[in-house]
Amino acid sequence: MTSSFPSYVTLDYDAGRGESAADYPTLEDKMGKAVEVTRAALEQYERPAVMWTGGKDSTVVLYVVREVAAEMGVDVPPVVFIDHFEHFPETVAFVERWTDAWDLDLVVAKNDDFVRLGATPGDEIPLSDLSAGNRRELERLEHEGETLTLDADSFEGNHLLKTVALNDVITEREFDGIFSGVRWDEQESRAGETFFSPRHDSEKYPPHDRVHSILQFEEADIWAAFWDYIVPDATDGYPTGRVPEHSEDFPEGIEATDIPVSPKYFEGFRSLGTESGSAKSDDRPAWVQDLGASKERAGRAQDKEDLMGRLRDLGYM
Repeated sequence: MTSSFPSYVTLDYDAGRGESAADYPTLEDKMGKAVEVTRAALEQYERPAVMWTGGKDSTVVLYVVREVAAEMGVDVPPVVFIDHFEHFPETVAFVERWTDAWDLDLVVAKNDDFVRLGATPGDEIPLSDLSAGNRRELERLEHEGETLTLDADSFEGNHLLKTVALNDVITEREFDGIFSGVRWDEQESRAGETFFSPRHDSEKYPPHDRVHSILQFEEADIWAAFWDYIVPDATDGYPTGRVPEHSEDFPEGIEATDIPVSPKYFEGFRSLGTESGSAKSDDRPAWVQDLGASKERAGRAQDKEDLMGRLRDLGYM
């Protein structure tokens, strides 16, 4: 970098404060704002990156980044996938397939300490076996006991497997602006977020900003973006606006694997977390369900507001 972050960034960190999805009433309004935020980020950050889980929200973020980057004539930023060792196999296969199809620069972030130990989910690990860095992180969490049970859905496991892994790759690659698929309507802990959210406290995390380009979307808007924009653009012959009712409801010559929608959503999952900590809310595809009848993340083991607030203060997405 030619100068230190954030001195070269001139963004409005209050943009979006006090707003809600209702301030962007149509899908076109929401997409237009996403493009505006994305363009500003690509213009100002020197080393941006896109967080991509393979889930619906981050895929919409990635789509907009790819479109705006092409319009600006710049490279698509690196795409960061956090390997917390508990993904659905279908999620990993989906990410690999579309990484190739879209020619992405994929960066897999993981906590290498657990790779070194050969640890698997559910293992009870003596703290003395962990690196000094991971032991310090557990001290920050006020972890008690002489062992750690490896579980990406626990407070400690989430922090070490996701947040620490992300912070390490931010430090290593010197990323300054991280695109993230956060939405105002998902959780109370995210309702006050802004489009450009500073993370400048070097005692907590490597200084960077979070770019929240789809704050203004609701769950139904995300799916509308897939059927009106993402899927038709990615799949030859797919009609704009056509919404499949099930996993075989496609035009002739097109199959579910031909479209950039994770197969778990066809199975009835509305939010994808860990394999053990996620549950489908219905047998119908996510977008066919009554999206206002239940919470989107109700099947996620990690979906507790107090836990999410503490994690976000430590740098969680």
